[in-house]
Amino acid sequence: MKKIAVILSGCGVYDGSEIHEAVLTLLSIDNNGAQYHCVAPNISQNLVVNHLTQQPSVEKRNVLVESARIARGEIQDIAVVTAADFDAAVFVGGFGAVVNLSDFDKQGVNCHLEASTLKFSKAMYDAKKPLGFSCISPMLAAKICDAGIKLTIGNDAELSKKLQEMGASPEMCSADNIIVDSEHKVVSTPAYMLGKGPAEIYQGIDAMVRHILLIA
Repeated sequence: MKKIAVILSGCGVYDGSEIHEAVLTLLSIDNNGAQYHCVAPNISQNLVVNHLTQQPSVEKRNVLVESARIARGEIQDIAVVTAADFDAAVFVGGFGAVVNLSDFDKQGVNCHLEASTLKFSKAMYDAKKPLGFSCISPMLAAKICDAGIKLTIGNDAELSKKLQEMGASPEMCSADNIIVDSEHKVVSTPAYMLGKGPAEIYQGIDAMVRHILLIA
């Protein structure tokens, strides 16, 4: 059975992993006969948002602890797993990807990935194991993968321009579809960058997962 690392960045669209995208990714992996394993960095969140008011909060939260809510407690620190443990990896979307897994929200095209996340993802990429990216997480792929990597951020012109500035080759894509870079074994889907609900984004996420499993 193929084993897929699912990389989370907290719990909640505004400061962590987008919960629908996370759960639908786990569902797709399970439905397609593979095993998922959730991982996240054991770091403090750089932003905490009250999801009822959508306003910043002064409380402190930990990315691994919050991600464990989605994983039902079955999760590991990304710093202690290795590329040898998995056949592929998927980065879930949500604003946590650009505030916790990286500092893209503040540094833009000059951003850096969180150290343990970068180490694991680069090891996976260098081992030529498939990587999947949903929603806004392709911004991370531009820092992980070689120049010219094909990615989608949906039809967001501003973020597509930033992907280009980061050396990637962005392509437009609907929420129910995927963009595949066969050479680099990278698959991406817009999810809630464009999707209007779980049924629509599941089509793209499931297509991404199925393609990853096909080439893993």
